[in-house]
Amino acid sequence: MRSDLFASEHTVQPATAPGMSLQNPKSIRYVVNGECYARQGAMIAFRGDLRFEKKGQGVGNFLKRTVTGEGLPLMAVRGQGEAWFAHEAANCFVVDFAPGDSLTLNGRNVLCFDATLGYDIKVVKGAGMAGGGLFNSVFTGQGRLGVTCEGTPIVIPVSPDLPVFVDTDAVVGWSTHLHTSLHRSQSFGSMLRGGSGEAVQLRLDGEGFVIVRPSEAQPVRQASG
Repeated sequence: MRSDLFASEHTVQPATAPGMSLQNPKSIRYVVNGECYARQGAMIAFRGDLRFEKKGQGVGNFLKRTVTGEGLPLMAVRGQGEAWFAHEAANCFVVDFAPGDSLTLNGRNVLCFDATLGYDIKVVKGAGMAGGGLFNSVFTGQGRLGVTCEGTPIVIPVSPDLPVFVDTDAVVGWSTHLHTSLHRSQSFGSMLRGGSGEAVQLRLDGEGFVIVRPSEAQPVRQASG
């Protein structure tokens, strides 16, 4: 049987090391030897002796998710084998954390991560419930994190003399040490007269970077049945 479908770039090659790596721009391969974590429903294939179990978030994180609708529904992947993860054909990236690194990430953009990384769900300072319940996941420690992005991400540097303003629906993540606050770009009166709709943005100050996706729309869910 002959086809470009069976080209080498589409075919899984023998693993050379444990842990995560890009299978292709739309999926991540994880060679499991012990344990890793992934978003629930993200596994598209696996082989070997692996077990998939829903992971609790702890009482504090559960309450935050209940109140805000945000959160990070996780599953633990345990055993020895290989698993492939993806989410709605979004672009995938692997982020390497060195000791002392920290990244704030929207829960919808988390795909999988090493068990050596710590995470917590925290409120975005300065936003509170006025920003639609801005609770994001903060990752720290040493290890690898698999990130998704709908479309090609835009990484914008933030400097003390040049803050960055981002749409709250488009933001993927940012340097955790940046200062966040809400910014109103137009008066209430101008909104009534037919403003741009960009009334409130997230402002980031300090030294670091912010990652945004090239869309502010929420993914459309297909009706079941």
